[in-house]
Amino acid sequence: MEYQIFGNTLPAVTMVLQPGESIYTQSGGMTWMSDGVTMETNMKGGLMKGLGRMFSGDSAFQATYTATRPNSEICCASTFPGSIICLEVAPGKEYIAQKGAFLCAEPTVQFDTRISKMKTGFFGGEGFILQHFYGHGKLFLELDGSVVVRDLAPGETLKVDTGNVALFEAQVQYDAQMVKGFKNILFGGEGLFLTTVTGPGRVWLQTMTASGLAARIIPYLPSRNND
Repeated sequence: MEYQIFGNTLPAVTMVLQPGESIYTQSGGMTWMSDGVTMETNMKGGLMKGLGRMFSGDSAFQATYTATRPNSEICCASTFPGSIICLEVAPGKEYIAQKGAFLCAEPTVQFDTRISKMKTGFFGGEGFILQHFYGHGKLFLELDGSVVVRDLAPGETLKVDTGNVALFEAQVQYDAQMVKGFKNILFGGEGLFLTTVTGPGRVWLQTMTASGLAARIIPYLPSRNND
């Protein structure tokens, strides 16, 4: 499968498929496709996996697109200002991503949910349910804002503002840590907790969060007074 990621703040990815090649997306994830592509919608993995995906920010139903002609094209676009990345999933290379990160993947990539520890779910910024990817093949994710990749050595810890950890390899330890110091808590502007990620493994950090952008925009939205 050939692909090209294009666009700046609202990117998309086009994929060129040969006969028999497929990708799957969440329901409604396709932007355009050529005439040589067929679509089949189902609850991939059954009811429980479908419900798990729904709680992780995606649709319970997924659509599989299969090429019937050479050089068939399909495009999937991001739903939020940010970045699209492509990962090669393989045995021993599993990934954990924030809610709503999944864009599309080859059918050999498996997608289910991972439940965080109680403290991390409450205070880590991503909630209790994360997206878990394993199997093998190409995986496309949409992340918020610009993306920075950090490779952590064994035992190396990075402290991150809540919500800015977008994705990490499954062996990375993910936790939440209380900010120390009374003045830091009251006046530091970072809240009570920071997210911690500890190596070994790769971590993807995002410069923007959907909740952070919404908080900036809401004060400027027109309000309606019901007098």
